[in-house]
Amino acid sequence: MKPPSEMNHNEVLGIELEVLRQEHRDLDLAIAVLAEKSIDHLAVKRLKKKKLHIKDHISRLEDELTPDIIA
Repeated sequence: MKPPSEMNHNEVLGIELEVLRQEHRDLDLAIAVLAEKSIDHLAVKRLKKKKLHIKDHISRLEDELTPDIIA
């Protein structure tokens, strides 16, 4: 992998996108475990909100990486 100074904008966005996708999957697992054990409903609610925020960020990055094609 190239050092960050040699990477172009799309490569940096691609790496950020993968990191966010992994964090989204990790939150999904954490939410499932907490919800299953019914330990802390407030924590589950906060994690779901964070997961939704990450999903929105992922969507924005995907939109930025996907070129607009006018048909």
